[in-house]
Amino acid sequence: MHDFYSDTKTKPTRGMLESVLAAEFGDEQKNEDPTTMELCRRVAEILGKEAAVFLPSGTMCNEIAIQVHTKPGDEVICERSCHLINFETGGPAAISGVMTFPIDGAFGIYEPDQLREAIRPPSRYAPESRLVAVEQTANMGGGTVWPLEKLNAVAEVAKEAGLATHMDGARLLNAAVKSGIDAKQFTAGYDSCWLDFSKGLGAPVGAVLAGSEGFTQQAWRVKQRIGGALRQSGVLAAMGLYALDHHVDRLADDHALAARIASHLSELAGVANVLPAETNIVIFDLKAEAPSAPDLEKQLLDDGIIIGAFGERRIRVVTHLDVDTASGDALCQSLTRYLG
Repeated sequence: MHDFYSDTKTKPTRGMLESVLAAEFGDEQKNEDPTTMELCRRVAEILGKEAAVFLPSGTMCNEIAIQVHTKPGDEVICERSCHLINFETGGPAAISGVMTFPIDGAFGIYEPDQLREAIRPPSRYAPESRLVAVEQTANMGGGTVWPLEKLNAVAEVAKEAGLATHMDGARLLNAAVKSGIDAKQFTAGYDSCWLDFSKGLGAPVGAVLAGSEGFTQQAWRVKQRIGGALRQSGVLAAMGLYALDHHVDRLADDHALAARIASHLSELAGVANVLPAETNIVIFDLKAEAPSAPDLEKQLLDDGIIIGAFGERRIRVVTHLDVDTASGDALCQSLTRYLG
């Protein structure tokens, strides 16, 4: 099978698995797991923050950050297509009792002026704007990279209004590799941010949330409260360290393959449009006379290829370390058969 559904489908490599055998373990809750502590130190350094905490998932990173930054009844401002709104099962409302204010951006990115308009003036009738969130890269925008100057401008507007800032960094290192800009430059204006290890970096589990010492202490409290605290978490953290050492630069290979697939799609008669494919995500829409997205998904599955249907006419394809050039060729051949 050639699985393009998501970069979360990656399997740990042999080298990654072997790294666990050489790791040292202890009780994470007692700060006795040296491997986990080293991963948190490394991520805090990469993101330019004082401290960090290891968590099972990126969704938990987002939800804990919201709980630390807000109180019930507050409002979080974010882009309409973001993970926070669409793929976390109403977590901001269910866990933290906050509302979300969606901005309609372009390819997952909104303008500083849009944020300025979204911030509510003080009123006892309205929720209080409290937190501004961005997603780097913008998943459903097609893996779009937020330009550094726009990230900084959004953070400046938020700070001028007294709001906290948070970055969903699920694919932040994709943005860093694509742009050549250090991750810590992207995160400089953000009070909290995180890296995911179970996407393009190829680990099976884990993310690290970073911020100030005070933020991280509060994040640990929430982690404990919702059952996210672990014991010998170095079993997982060792694979995160391996990913940082071996799987970051190779993200460029995923970007190149995605660009090649996007270029092929643009030539097919049944494709209405292809979103700009800046990193490892290709999103395209099908014409009315073409098969529906669910039907195309089933047809490709018969060819041994897995893709993602997002609605009646939209398809998402994601490249990662478990699909290579041969996988891309197989995908393009099948797409030509059904859409050419």
